[in-house]
Amino acid sequence: MLIPSVDRYMTREPYSVASTDSLERARTLMERHLIRHLPVVDGDRLVGVLADRDIDVVAAVPGVDLARVEIGRVMAPAIYTWGETPLDEVSQLMREKKTDCVVVRGGHGIEGIFTATDALQALTELVRRVPA
Repeated sequence: MLIPSVDRYMTREPYSVASTDSLERARTLMERHLIRHLPVVDGDRLVGVLADRDIDVVAAVPGVDLARVEIGRVMAPAIYTWGETPLDEVSQLMREKKTDCVVVRGGHGIEGIFTATDALQALTELVRRVPA
């Protein structure tokens, strides 16, 4: 069976934030669009990734105002791949790095994001194709 590339299953044109944006802005964006990860960019440069659980950890600290905490202080380094990378290689990268998302890059910057949810969708499709 030919292994499809990650761009077939990624979420295209993901929302993103700047490292100088507040955690409050990121949380609002995530809640509004029902997403759990945001690429962090400064200009055209990918500088990190922010997960909803990163915000939750900071929000749990008594007295912290999310409007006053910059994303750059909390974000994780971005793990990325290219759109034409085979799905099995991306899956292996995610396992090795113990991450539940990778940013997908292309010739014009960030093309998408591939998350554990996208991986489950791909698995569902691929399993359904295999004859019983």
